[in-house]
Amino acid sequence: MQGTTADRSSYQFIRYEVDGRVAVITIDRPAVLNAIHPPASEELRDAWRRVREDDEVWVAILTGAGDRAFCAGMDLKWAAAHADERRRGTTPDLSVHFGGLVDAPSRFNLWKPVIAAVNGVAAGGGWEMALACDIIVAAETARFACPEVRRGLIAGAGGVHRLPRMLPRKVAMGLLLTGRFITAQEAYRLGLVNEVVPAGQALAAARRWAAEILEASPLAVQATKQAALLGLDRPLDEAIDERQYPAVRRLRASEDPIEGPLAFAEKRQPRWTPLSTRA
Repeated sequence: MQGTTADRSSYQFIRYEVDGRVAVITIDRPAVLNAIHPPASEELRDAWRRVREDDEVWVAILTGAGDRAFCAGMDLKWAAAHADERRRGTTPDLSVHFGGLVDAPSRFNLWKPVIAAVNGVAAGGGWEMALACDIIVAAETARFACPEVRRGLIAGAGGVHRLPRMLPRKVAMGLLLTGRFITAQEAYRLGLVNEVVPAGQALAAARRWAAEILEASPLAVQATKQAALLGLDRPLDEAIDERQYPAVRRLRASEDPIEGPLAFAEKRQPRWTPLSTRA
């Protein structure tokens, strides 16, 4: 990979670093377990915009500062301190503020792969952000929960919808209605986590996953993500119609479908079409 470049000057609550083709976004509020309040959410939203618009970035990693938490979700202390403003509607509703990552795929519109490196507690909106990522790597000390019902809330940043789609319904409802925590090992057993690694190794493992993705055609990777997510809730005969997916059309119009087999036959590394030259 190329050298790491970091941008902290424009952000107070997150860090944005680019290492070669990989952008690493770190929620940097360890004193409150990386919980999210509206200012942090706006910084995250801007960071995801940069990932989307930077053709030099092919993969993104989301993680949290320190070793205690990935993200504890909504900053409840901030919410309590601003309760009056929230009642009057003069401050944002925290339940929908997690930087845009938790939006529906068609609305968030980021087709580059996103990997969550979960280094500790991922609760509430923190878990919902991880669930919205394409791959989750968790430290063995990580724990996951949607505890909103215990605070008079619902997992409205996607948890109430993603978990029943990812798990057997009874398992999902058990987690949502009790708000209980599960371990990284249990999340792995349920298929919610791709890999469990020793404490302190989540980010390194996420970088390893990113390096594997970078071996593939970036156009093919984005086409695969777009078709998989947008076709998920459609009937199969409708979902497999490639004409409805712009990223698939871009891939088909590129040299990559020719370059891939040719490089394999010639026993060399493929020369993929850069994103900056995409149609």
